[in-house]
Amino acid sequence: MPHHAEQPGLEPLHVSLVAIPEAVVSTLSGIFDVMNAFAVMPPPGNPQHLAPPFRVEIVGLHTGPLELASRVPITVQRSITALDTTDIIIVPSVLLGPGGWYKDRHPELVGWLRTMHRRGALLCSACSGIFLLAETGLFDGVEATVHFGYANAFKTVFPEVLIHPERVLVVSGQNEELVSSGASMTWHDLVLYLIARHVGSTAAQAVAHFFALQWHQDGLAPYIVFEGRNDHGDSAIRSAQEWVATHFSGANPLEEMILRSGLSERTFKRRFTAATGFSPIAYVQRLRIEEAKRRLERTEAPVDEIGWQVGYEEPAFFRRLFKRVTGLTPGIYRRRFKIPEFAQVRVKT
Repeated sequence: MPHHAEQPGLEPLHVSLVAIPEAVVSTLSGIFDVMNAFAVMPPPGNPQHLAPPFRVEIVGLHTGPLELASRVPITVQRSITALDTTDIIIVPSVLLGPGGWYKDRHPELVGWLRTMHRRGALLCSACSGIFLLAETGLFDGVEATVHFGYANAFKTVFPEVLIHPERVLVVSGQNEELVSSGASMTWHDLVLYLIARHVGSTAAQAVAHFFALQWHQDGLAPYIVFEGRNDHGDSAIRSAQEWVATHFSGANPLEEMILRSGLSERTFKRRFTAATGFSPIAYVQRLRIEEAKRRLERTEAPVDEIGWQVGYEEPAFFRRLFKRVTGLTPGIYRRRFKIPEFAQVRVKT
């Protein structure tokens, strides 16, 4: 049962919003405002008999001003040394520099996170905040998500975590106490989930309406831009990738790649899959769908014509494949991602 939905006399849950120099200010401040929504929302989002269910504090190693990754200063309200217990910990998005994420940069925080987890706290990450949480070791062998743009970097540093960058929200742990959200604005889903879990679905819906937030119910596959892996060191396969990048719409790109490689068909397919993580035909399909996405976003061409342009003569097959890859039909994808009329730049005549 939600913690506060029918128990107005309970103390508010303490939410520790972790601030570190690598944190992104927009995520941190957005989470802070929405979790505090009950103090400012009119009924029915916050019925008059219901006290605010959360008490949110920005916590860190030391109190006082802290400059975040975008060089915007915020104020750390409480030091972690002053917190013996907390109910929910949220690590906001972090910005990875050119060198990626280095372990052991915040050992005191990692130790505190482990201690709070033992004492019953939920550990939550927004987007790339999972990099800090993963240092606790608590996510080893369990499922989690991260921004798809950081997925490869995350796997390199934390290979034991079962990462699913295409998923919006992952709830793991024996007591569902390990929560991670995916790319960028999926912190909306994280906060709405926490409200639904602890206050109730009606309250979560009211907050979503008040802030005009949307659940990413179709997952993150539509947002992911396919880029074939080319750091594998197989020169024959890399040459095939470079060729097919501009010839994928042809009639028989797979046959041409095999011919150009000088390898047997069996050897080519085996090496291509080992190098890229995709079979050759799946790789061609992803290139074609990526081009179809661009054309749906930027042109008015009919869906079936776009399917033909990228290499598919059978419209029904193209539509099925597009939905299998992106999770959306071509028509829905176009409506969601095409620049709206009011935002299009008009050339003056």
